[in-house]
Amino acid sequence: MTAKLARIPFNEQQHLVLHDVSWDLYKQLLREIGDRPIRMTFDNGSLEIMSPLPRHEKWGNRIGRMIEILSLELNLPIEPLGSTTFKRKKLGKGLEPDECYYVQHADAVRGKDRLDLAVDPPPDLAVEVDITSRSIKRQPIYRALGIPELWRFRARRLAVMLLGPDKTYSPSATSAAFPFLPMDKFEAFLLRMEHEEQTAVLREFRDWVRTLKP
Repeated sequence: MTAKLARIPFNEQQHLVLHDVSWDLYKQLLREIGDRPIRMTFDNGSLEIMSPLPRHEKWGNRIGRMIEILSLELNLPIEPLGSTTFKRKKLGKGLEPDECYYVQHADAVRGKDRLDLAVDPPPDLAVEVDITSRSIKRQPIYRALGIPELWRFRARRLAVMLLGPDKTYSPSATSAAFPFLPMDKFEAFLLRMEHEEQTAVLREFRDWVRTLKP
């Protein structure tokens, strides 16, 4: 079947959608793109390709740095996998989180260069920076892939979403990956980095983290 191209009118240079894309073509495009900073979202034959804007990458990087400081200061073993592609042919779905982490299952993936969600666990935590409008909804893909916790940053708010027994996400005041972490304080430090010197904020964040008890 021939892929059909549909361009998104508001940002044609950064954002496009393909329809009727085979799984094999999706995998070929992943190989061709390699490590370039391009996000691909695949859902049952529809493929969205985006080049993230700087403001999108800034927020993802800020959240990522804070999580890694948290892990380092509290001696919490984690495996950060950044924007690794997670996909399952059986489900016809795949995407790259903005950031992702193995926390509870860090030992299960440590040392592995390739992961197969048919046998390996999904990341314990994925971060989704929802700034740019998308044509393919990503939360249902995270849900289908079984990612138990999603941090969604949108409209300068950081929301924690947990996957319940009914396989749907529900808002939560606390994180399952880091249950001791006051999320309101974490969000406050995150927002400060938009207008304050980032290194100074991160030093203050580090000092605050040292007062926490995991």
